Amino acid sequence: MVFNFKPFQLIFKRPVGTSRGTLIEKETFLIQLHSHSNIFFGETGLFRGLSFDDRPDYEEKLKSICENFDFNNPDWWDELREFPSIQFGLEQVLKANENYNQQKLEDSLTPVLFPSKFTEGKTGIPINGLIWMGSPDFMKQQIREKINQNFRCIKLKIGVKWDEEHAILKELRKEFSISDMEIRVDANGAFSVQEAQTVLKQLAELGIHSIEQPIKAGQIHEMAQLCAETPTPIALDEELIGVIQREEKSKLLQTIQPQYIILKPSLVGGWKGSEEWIEIAETQNSGWWITSALESNIGLNAIAQWTYTLGNPLPQGLGTGGLFENNFPSRLKVIEDRLFFV
Repeated sequence: MVFNFKPFQLIFKRPVGTSRGTLIEKETFLIQLHSHSNIFFGETGLFRGLSFDDRPDYEEKLKSICENFDFNNPDWWDELREFPSIQFGLEQVLKANENYNQQKLEDSLTPVLFPSKFTEGKTGIPINGLIWMGSPDFMKQQIREKINQNFRCIKLKIGVKWDEEHAILKELRKEFSISDMEIRVDANGAFSVQEAQTVLKQLAELGIHSIEQPIKAGQIHEMAQLCAETPTPIALDEELIGVIQREEKSKLLQTIQPQYIILKPSLVGGWKGSEEWIEIAETQNSGWWITSALESNIGLNAIAQWTYTLGNPLPQGLGTGGLFENNFPSRLKVIEDRLFFV
């Protein structure tokens, strides 16, 4: 069995806006495992400027792993805690190899990793519709498209022009009640603590489900205070990145006591790293859901199949497969507000 890897540049169909800036392309890396006359693919979804393992020696480490990986080492995952995206890429190809007898050649890019009713095409995963930042007209256009597709949960990126974003939310809530439409927002740490206190109250008045990362990560005590007092549930996202040891994860959640955490496997150590977070969160009565981190269809396939096995009924953040003009072929398909494997 032989590993190799190659970089791949994903090109967005149109620029997408967040409070961290506008994205035009997304770098990623693909791991290939040549085994049993098959080639299995995994994605090490490095996210420049965000991933904990965005460091100068990343490609050197990936090269070393591919050349020297010890298939008999049961501790390989723990030894790679500082490289969460590599952990996840390796999980994918090793799982595909483990299941290789069940694979068809044409499924090499999106193989069945976790056989279930989902991979049999019998049921789908509820997902939220993602609304990117932009002009009010552009955001309203996206919202209308999601409503026409029968989405019952949408997530808006906010934090650039809050007055305009707030007006859009008020308009949306006038048209759709809380029972008709679940609305989530994601600030990506855009607000100051003082601004966040005001925003949280305004969101509560509109019955908003939750806000992701209202303030920048690393302000642990300030975030804990917000979570203790907030009228709108808070979900941690960027706050989890770089917290790699289990005891550190437990301490963080005990300190902040968030209402929710959001898990991106490429950023928190793949399936195993995410499951550590879930186990700790559930002991502290924090809710959770899974979100992709702009992976290609290779990584998204791996996230989606695993997510279904968790049995979480909340809408998940897995509707990003159609963002790129040069994505890989996929058996994933969004039908109304659910993701299916067809």
